[in-house]
Amino acid sequence: MAKEIYVPPKQSAFGQLFDSLFLLGLVLVALFAPLFLKLAGGGKIDIPVQDKSTWEGLGQTAQQAAQWVKLGFTPESASSIITSRFDYSFNPVELAVTILVIVGYFALLFAFSRSEYREVIDERFGRRSEQ
Repeated sequence: MAKEIYVPPKQSAFGQLFDSLFLLGLVLVALFAPLFLKLAGGGKIDIPVQDKSTWEGLGQTAQQAAQWVKLGFTPESASSIITSRFDYSFNPVELAVTILVIVGYFALLFAFSRSEYREVIDERFGRRSEQ
């Protein structure tokens, strides 16, 4: 019995272009949605300093002050940059939910991929006889 030669389905150039642009759009939405929804970038805290009008009051060494001056900053204009720090605190429950969603997504992805992979193998090589 001769096996049929497998011919994979063809996709048009328009279909490939549409798929590529659609995936690019989804990636951009996924990256920028947290910014537009104000879910990212808001965690800053100001650290107290002795004097914001001098480099020494801002805790800068002579070398650091020289570099700030080369960049065109004065102690007053650089004070907001030097004294603000990002707040890296997080909520453990939100972290656990995020981990659960990601692990669940990959478990689902592997389950569907396994069944589709078996369908492709069966289509190409025929159903395996149980031994």
